[in-house]
Amino acid sequence: VQLQASGGGLVQAGGSLRLSCAASGRTFGSYYMGWFRQAPGKEREFVISISWSGGTTYYADSVKGRFTISRDNAKTTVHLQMNSLKPEDTTVYYCATARYGGRWTQANIDYWGKGTLVTVSS
Repeated sequence: VQLQASGGGLVQAGGSLRLSCAASGRTFGSYYMGWFRQAPGKEREFVISISWSGGTTYYADSVKGRFTISRDNAKTTVHLQMNSLKPEDTTVYYCATARYGGRWTQANIDYWGKGTLVTVSS
């Protein structure tokens, strides 16, 4: 099982970035997919997740209204659209997948991807 994240980079405050996470190695039917982020010295925190059908999404309060998540038709890739980025969004973002939805904790996660760095300059 592999989750491959891409799309991180440097952007100015107020700008946008799109992260993608491609899943491979098994069938992810019925699994939720989403993202965490972790700043140095801090706990890994939940950001956003989406159901297999795309009909249910969960957001952290800190990103509501700015970040959106979507899945492609093959159900093996998710996209995180980040708008109105703030310097405090600067951190490493991790793709994750779990059997159940909700505002995840790390204990809920079945598989993790490697992180991708997002840097928002002020």
